[in-house]
Amino acid sequence: MTKLLEINHIQTLCFAKGFSPARLNVATSPFLISRRGGGGYCSNACIPYRLKFTCYATLSAVVKEQASDFSGKEAALLVDELRSNFNSGRTKSYEWRISQLQNIARMIDEKEKCITEALYQDLSKPDLEAFLAEISNTKSSCMLAIKELKNWMAPETVKTSVTTFPSSAQIVSEPLGVVLVISAWNFPFLLSVEPVIGAIAAGNAVVLKPSEIAPAASSLLAKLFSEYLDNTTIRVIEGGVPETTALLDQKWDKIFFTGGARVARIIMAAAARNLTPVVLELGGKCPALVDSDVNLQVAARRIIAGKWACNSGQACIGVDYVITTKDFASKLIDALKTELETFFGQNALESKDLSRIVNSFHFKRLESMLKENGVANKIVHGGRITEDKLKISPTILLDVPEASSMMQEEIFGPLLPIITVQKIEDGFQVIRSKPKPLAAYLFTNNKELEKQFVQDVTVKDLPFGGVGESGLGAYHGKFSYETFSHKKGVLYRSFSGDADLRYPPYTPKKKMVLKALLSSNIFAAILAFFGFSKDS
Repeated sequence: MTKLLEINHIQTLCFAKGFSPARLNVATSPFLISRRGGGGYCSNACIPYRLKFTCYATLSAVVKEQASDFSGKEAALLVDELRSNFNSGRTKSYEWRISQLQNIARMIDEKEKCITEALYQDLSKPDLEAFLAEISNTKSSCMLAIKELKNWMAPETVKTSVTTFPSSAQIVSEPLGVVLVISAWNFPFLLSVEPVIGAIAAGNAVVLKPSEIAPAASSLLAKLFSEYLDNTTIRVIEGGVPETTALLDQKWDKIFFTGGARVARIIMAAAARNLTPVVLELGGKCPALVDSDVNLQVAARRIIAGKWACNSGQACIGVDYVITTKDFASKLIDALKTELETFFGQNALESKDLSRIVNSFHFKRLESMLKENGVANKIVHGGRITEDKLKISPTILLDVPEASSMMQEEIFGPLLPIITVQKIEDGFQVIRSKPKPLAAYLFTNNKELEKQFVQDVTVKDLPFGGVGESGLGAYHGKFSYETFSHKKGVLYRSFSGDADLRYPPYTPKKKMVLKALLSSNIFAAILAFFGFSKDS
């Protein structure tokens, strides 16, 4: 007797086997899953992917990973097709660029409900958080590009050398060609679409590879890009490691990756084979330094907003750990506890405003951090978990061992260690002892401490981007456009006024005139031209 398996059983099985829910192959007829819940299932027709499976009365299942139908050969054909269309000049015009950007803006407006639904299915993101953190930010970036595109595309006039007089020169932005965007799962809409906006604004052909760890968003992006954008120059390739490997084996004009340092090294190695430039948006252990002279309530609320109310800590610029003084730590912890209850109630695990952990693998990773020797007894708040819901309550720990994985690795979850120091200035040494973070936060009213923080802590700058372990390159706003552009110098010279000073034979007189001109000494140049020196 055949029996349908409940959605949550499928999800558990997928995670246990290490498969993405969108990549299952089964033996019965396909059906569209229609339950609002976790891990890549849709509750309406917004997200049209189907799962097949065979289940028996014992609720055992025969599941095998679907063989990838996107091979290296198909990846090569895809890139060749897009390069041919790019070389036709199709993407270079203002009209093409602005039309695609306008289509993205229209897509966001018309499909906001579907986008919100996908983000809930992948991460249980609250509607307002999904709107503020992903939908609104993406729309703002798109509208800025639409508004400023003509200015960004306009050539920049620059001065020329006296050796090329008479002449004029410009710096012209030109598209790089065919670019690959590999996005992350924690903000699967924002981190996919915003780099694509920059690539399109710059006039490139684009392939987007969304993260398979957020299958609902991945499937939705593939559907929406196919529906709203020019498929001859903009494509979405779904899948996991095999598909990504096939794509990385191709020659690209730029690779833009958002994710972790381990995969970034693989991408750098693949890019090096073709000397392909890369942008790596990574993460790191982002610290928050809290002085004792702050408004405690405001500081606590902002730390919570940057940690637990931001995708449950699954954010590259989320607060990873806090540094404060030993004397002030208890006051800060009490303030955090009070505001956490205000934000999420007495039982945060039941709060609809707290996102879940993305999958079982990352849940187990965070759970193992909590269970390490010398860590569990450092919990001063929270520490509760519900594996079936993939939720961990907001957890505060005090002075965990420096050698623990919690202090050596990026946490990327709802665990917040607080490190105490004797003097707040000692916190700079703690920060410098770790790889450069993508962001760092200071809470103080002390101007001298603020100045020292800006000088001593190396992090990102506007534009948004990292250094070292936190990444390479930058984007957002005009910087997204520039990231996907090549600055080309163009020199214009007429056929008239062609002086023979720079041509052989090189006489002492020519040398004197040119040296004077290049040092901006017009008087000496005139004297030299007529055979005099300024000393004569």
